[in-house]
Amino acid sequence: MTLVDSIGIKRLGRVAYLPTLAAMKEFTSRRSAETADELWLLEHPPVYTLGQGAEHAPVGNGIALVKADRGGDITYHGPGQLVVYTLVDLARRGIQVRQFVALLEQAVIDLLAGRGERRAGAPGVYVDGAKIAALGIRVRQGRAYHGLSLNIDMDLSPFSAIDPCGYPGLAVTQTKDIGMKETLPVLAERLAALLVEKLENA
Repeated sequence: MTLVDSIGIKRLGRVAYLPTLAAMKEFTSRRSAETADELWLLEHPPVYTLGQGAEHAPVGNGIALVKADRGGDITYHGPGQLVVYTLVDLARRGIQVRQFVALLEQAVIDLLAGRGERRAGAPGVYVDGAKIAALGIRVRQGRAYHGLSLNIDMDLSPFSAIDPCGYPGLAVTQTKDIGMKETLPVLAERLAALLVEKLENA
């Protein structure tokens, strides 16, 4: 782990979803007022995750469907997608939840050099109407966990078996398909740097 301006950055590689969720919960429950915030950069093996209150029948393509305690509906994670878990003490930084969501979205928009955009009432980042980044967070006692996922160079077909984020027929895209040639590790470092900058200046 490296430390940038009191924010720890962990590069976890490809890790299973449920143990990572358990680790986020444990980190959040055990942290104190002095614990440094952390960004976890990783990929997951293929998995569908359901946000709080979301319901979905098994998809039938062999990909596991698991419950998460984040906001939002159903989404897909898989190899070639960058996941950034944002373990941030919002209360200590004086950041409101809506402000935090906007901060995460803006970091992705900046990474995409202005090609990304927001969509009213539908958190995330879109390019020409197709979703390229999804957001889902949980805040417990002023401390956030979960975070965002950015499609980079992956098999997008599992998205077609669901209504991504609860929106029927929502198109999805990835950085590779909008002409960005940078690899996942390169984009992970660039996005982490943008997030650190925005958090430190919030």
